[in-house]
Amino acid sequence: MPIYEYRCTNCGLNFEKLRSMSEVDKDTLCPACQSKAERIPSKFACFSTSETGTSTTVGGNSCSSCAGGSCSTCGL
Repeated sequence: MPIYEYRCTNCGLNFEKLRSMSEVDKDTLCPACQSKAERIPSKFACFSTSETGTSTTVGGNSCSSCAGGSCSTCGL
């Protein structure tokens, strides 16, 4: 079952919910205030190790706030 991300339209809380794909469009309530929440785009990053042993970003961009210039700076 995939994990979907939601944002409460009342209090602004971001949260995740494990749901089947057939339930993705059903209404979801905020766990904090019980108001309706809307599904938001998920942000994720995948890493893969190349044949040379270096890490490369496959999807997403987890280093967008990194000033190091290479993943060796932060250990990814």
